[in-house]
Amino acid sequence: MNNSYSNLINHTFNFPQEGFEVKDDELYFNNIPLMNIIKQYGTPLRISYLPKISSQIQKAKRLFNVAMAKVDYKGKYVYCYCTKSSHFSFVLDEVLKNDVHIETSSAFDIQIIKEQYQKNALSKDTYIICNGYKRNLYKQYICELINDGFNVIPVLDHLDEIDYYKKHAKADKVQLGIRISTEEEPSFSFYTSRLGVRSSQIMDLFNGKIKPNQKFELKLLHFFINTGIKDTIYYWTELNKCLQIYKELREVCPTLDSLNIGGGMPIRTSLGFEYDYEYMIEEIVSQIKMFCEQNDLPEPNIFTEFGSYTVGESGATLYSVIDTKQQNDRETWYFIDSSFITTLPDTWGINQRFILLAVNNWDKAYQPTNLGGLTCDSMDYYNTEAHTNQVFLPVINKTDKVPQYIGFFHTGAYQEALSGYGGTQHCLIPAPKHVLIDLNDEGEITTRLFAKEQSYKSMMKILGY
Repeated sequence: MNNSYSNLINHTFNFPQEGFEVKDDELYFNNIPLMNIIKQYGTPLRISYLPKISSQIQKAKRLFNVAMAKVDYKGKYVYCYCTKSSHFSFVLDEVLKNDVHIETSSAFDIQIIKEQYQKNALSKDTYIICNGYKRNLYKQYICELINDGFNVIPVLDHLDEIDYYKKHAKADKVQLGIRISTEEEPSFSFYTSRLGVRSSQIMDLFNGKIKPNQKFELKLLHFFINTGIKDTIYYWTELNKCLQIYKELREVCPTLDSLNIGGGMPIRTSLGFEYDYEYMIEEIVSQIKMFCEQNDLPEPNIFTEFGSYTVGESGATLYSVIDTKQQNDRETWYFIDSSFITTLPDTWGINQRFILLAVNNWDKAYQPTNLGGLTCDSMDYYNTEAHTNQVFLPVINKTDKVPQYIGFFHTGAYQEALSGYGGTQHCLIPAPKHVLIDLNDEGEITTRLFAKEQSYKSMMKILGY
């Protein structure tokens, strides 16, 4: 059939591609037959394919190490996972199989660190990079780790933060980082990030509060770009500014040996996604190397904090189309058995796009559609008005015996945290089942139900009934 959904995808994109293929008109995700998973667990359904987490980590480590070898880079590469992207235990368990380090952003993150240490998943040598604005409880927990001998680097976010560590950190040496407050892109509604220390104040902070105290040791300089690591003049300009500050500090502070270039490595949110990971990483490493050679500086260790990159592509969210509506001559609606507001909050909150594909019926004709959720909110939809590309899906007939299933892919980061996992959802739409998919020692697919669909009793309890 020339106008089949299969032909549409194959002729529009370079398909099949990594992680996606079609067999017998049904979609496979990382070699997982999704129709089998749906038949076993139903929809709506979240799935997490755990091996993808490890493969993403190993990919980044390999690319950085190769890039460093090409230019004989003297510093080391340190991969950190941002826990805020997904705090689930199964994510941390998989992440920590890969000899990586951790970045935290809040007080309760530290309790996760302690739990993982009790499980022997990490050691006291693991770097714990503590970012974010720190209220006293967060600083208290940081000091507890420092006093217990953990390899902690609190990254100073404002000028007075260090005063707490001066009073409460009892170790002989306390390693510190400083976050640079970067300038934002012209499209932002403000000029300078609210996070970090102004460039003009960093030397004063070092000379006034760090250098005079023999307990403190400045080790790391950190900068982060909200729009991510991209091949833009803006990114390279901010990296150069960071290197200039590294030069000024290193000339008076020999303990400064690490540069944290933050996170923001992109993931595939479209079948048309193009990003040259190898080029970007080699360019970053070579620019740092060249700058250090020109200024007779030692090459710093390079830290990265990858969150979405680590866990995003491991996730998928599957739905059934439970009804259709023809509202006028031009608009056809497909209704899913859940809500975008509650299960994919990025899609309506910031107009985030994800890879959307039909799970079955690839041999059928296609049509443009609007996707609607179950809530009464007018923003509970996904279509061309909210997103760049038109949504096309197989035509649905009332006589079809098998429902049309669809999937949103690479949804593994932030969605549960933003929608309030375990709480009450808009219009009391229940949180869906969550299934973990792994491979055993023989390479066979294994599945485990992590969470049942949310019950009305759990919601009633939260609401005080």
